[in-house]
Amino acid sequence: MRTARFLLLILAPLALVPLARLSAAPAPPKSRSFEFTYQTLVKEIPPGARQVDVWLPLPTSDENQTVSSVRVDSPEAPVEINREMRYGNTLLHVRLANPRATELPVTLRAYAVRRENAGHREPLDPAMRRRLLAPDELVPIDGKIHARALKAIRGKRTDLEKARAIYDDVTSSMKYDKSGTGWGRGDAIYACDAGHGNCTDFHSLLIGMARSVGIPGRFSIGFPLPEQRGNGEIPGYHCWAEMYVDGAWVPVDSSEASKNPAKREYFFGHHDENRIQFSTGRDLVLTPPTHSGLVNFFVYPVVEVDQSAYAKVDSHFSFADVNPAVALRDAGP
Repeated sequence: MRTARFLLLILAPLALVPLARLSAAPAPPKSRSFEFTYQTLVKEIPPGARQVDVWLPLPTSDENQTVSSVRVDSPEAPVEINREMRYGNTLLHVRLANPRATELPVTLRAYAVRRENAGHREPLDPAMRRRLLAPDELVPIDGKIHARALKAIRGKRTDLEKARAIYDDVTSSMKYDKSGTGWGRGDAIYACDAGHGNCTDFHSLLIGMARSVGIPGRFSIGFPLPEQRGNGEIPGYHCWAEMYVDGAWVPVDSSEASKNPAKREYFFGHHDENRIQFSTGRDLVLTPPTHSGLVNFFVYPVVEVDQSAYAKVDSHFSFADVNPAVALRDAGP
């Protein structure tokens, strides 16, 4: 049995200029330090299988989070670090050839310091601008999505006013409700018609509407942490969005605003510190490429057995708040 264990240091980039919102000096952003654990188990590998492939998203440092002391435990197969091809997400790939065992476990642990995001100024590469104005497979920018956006922004003159109008339209009309079927895929048409869903549905509709009127929209996904400090299990993912307005990213979280109306003002222009980002973008092209097509969004494991999608996978996620000195001890300069 081979054991692949390694320590990975991911350095934070230089801080970018914060988006000014008040004439007075803004309060320093809130932050949170924690250890995050991501466990995956591929189960019941069929006898005679020739190859098992697992792709996992890997959180990295950016202007909103510092990730350090990444540890990956893969006792059955070697691990490689790759880059996703469309948005540059970092990922882990595990390949097990001619498996003898019926299970393949992979565990990822990392320390993170997540900072409240109040937006920041940043040049937008022309190629990325085009991508963030284009449709995704489940996020069209024509038809009823465009018509709805035009109705929402009627009478608005600036892009910031239009972005706020789109946020208000989605937040006030959508209900966070995971009943029935069809929700959770990030299908903007479903969200528009059904008027309910989870965070992927909220933000797919919002991003589609924004892009349809010329405002670049960016989708990001990771995991939420409860506001109360401590430790515990995390039941599932959370996603959010940003709109690019006048040279700056404006963070929005429409689904959280819908669930917490008292924070509706806050979540236009902020993401709180109670989260960790794992990837960004939709319709992703992993490396090496999957045989099951584009990845709708990337937060859970993608698994193939003999080049076919495989669903017998268990995943568990947990967190434990820690002292910032512990979380940053291997973060580099």
